[in-house]
Order: sequence, then C-alpha cells, then structure tokens
Amino acid sequence: MSRTRALSLVTVLLALPPVAVTTAASGSVTSLAAPYCYEEPSQPTADVSDLKARFTSSNWMQTLQAMYQRRWPSGQALAIAQAKDQYWNQFVRKNSFEAFAESMMVAIHEETHMWDLDPARTRWNVHTAAWINASRQDTTVPLHDGFPRKEILPLIKDRLSDSMDGIYLRDQTQGEYHLQGVLAELNAGLTGLPAVTVVQEYIKGVGASNARDIAATNLRYLLLYLRVAKDRHPAYWAKIKNEPKLRELVLTQFLRTAYWLEKSAPYTGKLGGPNADKITVTNYAPENLAILEEFTGRKVRTDTQRHCTLTS
Repeated sequence: MSRTRALSLVTVLLALPPVAVTTAASGSVTSLAAPYCYEEPSQPTADVSDLKARFTSSNWMQTLQAMYQRRWPSGQALAIAQAKDQYWNQFVRKNSFEAFAESMMVAIHEETHMWDLDPARTRWNVHTAAWINASRQDTTVPLHDGFPRKEILPLIKDRLSDSMDGIYLRDQTQGEYHLQGVLAELNAGLTGLPAVTVVQEYIKGVGASNARDIAATNLRYLLLYLRVAKDRHPAYWAKIKNEPKLRELVLTQFLRTAYWLEKSAPYTGKLGGPNADKITVTNYAPENLAILEEFTGRKVRTDTQRHCTLTS
C-alpha cells in the first residue's frame, strides 16, 4: 500500500468473495446540472489540550475518537467503525501525544484500507468500496477487472513521483494491480491527509511528511489509468464509462483531492514536499482534465475553487 511496512497487512484482503451492501452515498453528483463542490466538516482549531494532558498508552482509542469528534468528525466515524480491528496497534504510536498525532496518517490510511477491502464490501477487481466521509460511503462500485497499473509508466515523463512509482508501478507484485489498487490507494491517501492536517500543530517529526504527495500522486495514477484505458483498452473503457457509480466516485475523488490539498497547503514541509504541488500542476494539464471531464461528464473549476464543478 502506501508504505512497504504495511503492505503485508493489506494483501490478506485480496481476492475476497462478494457480498451485497447498500450504497450509503447521498445522491448522484454526476447527473446534476448545478455545480457540485466537495466539502466535509472540520474544525482544526478546536481545543484538544485536555486530551493531550490526559493521553496515555492505554486510552489512545478514546483519545482518537474524542480528538476527531472535535476536529474532523469523519475520522471519529471511521475510528468507531473500525474500533475492533486487530491491526490498529501496529499503526498507532503511543509514547507521546505528538507521536500519536503524527502516526494518524498511517493509522487512518491503513484503517481505510481495512474498511474498504473488507470481504463484506469488496470483491477484488469486481466491485470496490470507499469510505469517503462520515456521511458517505460508496459500496459495490463496479470495476470490470481492468489492466495492470504499470501500463501507465510510459506516460510519466518526470521523476516527481519516482519513489512511489517504484512501489506501485515498478514493483513486480504491485505493478500488476488493476483499477482496484489505484482507487483503493487514492481513497486511503484521502483519509490519511486530513487525519494529520487537522492536528498539524502537534506533528514534530517526519512520519506524515509525504501525506500531500500521496494524495497528489495517486490522483495522478487514476487520471493516467483512465487515459490508458481509453487509448489502449477501448472495450474496457466503454464498460467503465457506462458505470454511473464509478464515474461519480472518480469525480468526487478528484474534487476531494483538491479540497484537502488546499486545506493542507499551509503545512507543506510538515505534511508534504514541493513535489506534491508540482504533481498537482501536471494533474491539471489539458490532457488530464480532458480525460476526467470525458469520463465523468462534468467540467471542473481550475481557479481558487478547484473542489467544485462548473455549471453544466
């Protein structure tokens, strides 16, 4: 997944049997003529000093839920949904409140994988699920298999995402993942980023220093995957372009990336390097916007309101 130390925990969730689940997404966005903007509640200045003062290695889950209840309710909701997951302990650092806050990028990222890839929701390469936020979780989103994501490599002409390209695209196993892997990694990146954005003042180390890069890079992969689908796999392109739930998810993730990259921009250096913004520039290149707009049927804004679509 996003770091090699967590890969083995998620691979156990591959090739899972399908179970029907009702979609919790609130309405269709791709069919609306009015502008659609991605937003979700957050209050990054809410006081959590009392939680910091009381923090111990034994009350970390209560602290996690209370911290996000005040600052990012979607994080609280995910923590509640995943409270019984056995892997939390491997992701959460408990030696100090600062270390705890910093570890939330990894912890929330990986617990998103655990929710999304649960066999009750996802059948690998057939349909996927995505925890978007507290009020929206997309399920049974059709995938129609796909092709190895390593096929996008020839479209990457720079070294801005080189370290992640090595993990996700050039790796013998990861490079073979299809659209399922692309979407799952982006979705986890889009929870890991807000998880640390809203507690940034407590982050003192480098454990969250690529949060913005992860989001920007995985959006890059999705856009390039769609371009390769259209150019090299026309039959597959036709199938996925005919899936409203998938088109809606792609649009939401594009706008959601813009939303959280903007929110986290003041903390570049702590939550990301300069390459995150450089990758974002390439994501808004004409050929990438064209494929997004062709696939979703919506035009997106490129001004200061990048988390919104234009009126159709």
